[in-house]
Amino acid sequence: MSKQIDPRVLRTRKLIMDALIELSMKKEFKDITIKDITTVATVNRATFYYHFMDKYDLLEKVLSESIMREVLQEVSTHEVINEETIEAIFLSIIKFQTSLSNQCQQNYEAFMPQIETIFKKELQAFFSEWGKKQWNNPNKMEVEAGAVMLSWTLYGAAVHWMQNQTTEPEDYLMSLMSFIKNWNEHINLI
Repeated sequence: MSKQIDPRVLRTRKLIMDALIELSMKKEFKDITIKDITTVATVNRATFYYHFMDKYDLLEKVLSESIMREVLQEVSTHEVINEETIEAIFLSIIKFQTSLSNQCQQNYEAFMPQIETIFKKELQAFFSEWGKKQWNNPNKMEVEAGAVMLSWTLYGAAVHWMQNQTTEPEDYLMSLMSFIKNWNEHINLI
């Protein structure tokens, strides 16, 4: 039997996380202090440190939970990894990044290294889990390598699209998928 988490603990954690989000919209991350966070969250320092090691740990948890909620939950109903799944994840990454950059304009650039690391890690775990389910007799090394390739490719392609935006994201992804198919056929001919 799994142990139930006290709802008060969850509420307090959410208050602290929401406080960071609120402050990130007003101040640069480097200028946000634990005191700022605890004041906005209406908790004391000890409570903050019960939940998080420091503001960087808090930032990582906020971003991880946001990515999981807003990106991966959209595709959690998919039965297999296919083009539809890839497109849904790609568009979700763009939506998440755009939303974050609009909400936290001052901090978006500062958050980018953490966002990239978290996205790749979470997507890799997602693809790895689905690869184990989807492929018969999966080779662990192949599943892991495939998960890394998919996660890094999707994140990189989404960032590339955001920096250039010369076409609609769906058209960009369609040309990317076409390139991958053509490349795969070329490799098979060699």
